[in-house]
Amino acid sequence: MSIKKKLEFHFYEENGQCEFEEFLESLPESDQAKLLAVISNIEEFGLAIAARMEWVKKIEKNLFEIRSKKGSNIQRALYFHVIDNHHLITHGFTKKQDKTPENEKDHAKLIREKYLRQRRGD
Repeated sequence: MSIKKKLEFHFYEENGQCEFEEFLESLPESDQAKLLAVISNIEEFGLAIAARMEWVKKIEKNLFEIRSKKGSNIQRALYFHVIDNHHLITHGFTKKQDKTPENEKDHAKLIREKYLRQRRGD
């Protein structure tokens, strides 16, 4: 029996390169597994439960972070809503300070704008 996902995450790719997959591959296996499990849980249970469980957090309008922690290692993946139940993960990073760094937010916003422009055909 397959479980119907409440939403789906896709990874942003440009010119055959996927920043998020490269980030994942750079992590220890246990951190990779934890982050992928969090993503899977969000897809299965939806955003309302994910927010209550603190798996996701809104950063600003249409920019969110997936939150994963394994021991003292804190991983984040930034994403935005595309359409219907589809969301796009822009990239990931290891969090080393209390707030999400501005350069990480700016990077995600650039990818979001580029992606949405391409979708519209601009």
